[in-house]
Amino acid sequence: MESYLKYVRVIDKFTDVTGRMFSYLVYPLVGCVAYEVFARYLFDAPTVWAYDVTYMFYGAIFMLGTAYTLKNKGHIRTDFFYNNWKPSRQGKVDAILYVICFFPGMILFLWSSWDYALHSWITNEKSSNSPWMPIIYPFKTVIPITAVLLLIQGVSELIKSVYAWKKGEWK
Repeated sequence: MESYLKYVRVIDKFTDVTGRMFSYLVYPLVGCVAYEVFARYLFDAPTVWAYDVTYMFYGAIFMLGTAYTLKNKGHIRTDFFYNNWKPSRQGKVDAILYVICFFPGMILFLWSSWDYALHSWITNEKSSNSPWMPIIYPFKTVIPITAVLLLIQGVSELIKSVYAWKKGEWK
């Protein structure tokens, strides 16, 4: 079991690095919003692109940060009972739920999002919701990337859960 903890450290480090890297997308997001506010209210010259760029940046930040959030226990869970359990029971429940719910769900998410993004690339998809009509296939590619990142971090979480189940303590 101890040898698997090496994988946990590598995966967790990878998730930390990618999560912090993706967090820097907030700067261009804020820059776009600030530019739009100044252009609209100071110069009476609103942009046609600001709305599209901001929802794409925000969506990318939200999606790409999910694996980092999983690693740091930031997702919603029902802690009312869970917090009162011993680590071995917590680990057992978590491990079972990762195997029967998380991994099948993430594999389905990856499979369906891959087709969704691929179709967008093949058709050179553009947004029809704005006059700017930006390309959206890079934005849709974020979805399968998110699924891969979640699957990778899920392996780490499963190993940690099995460790807690077997050893009675969280690593």
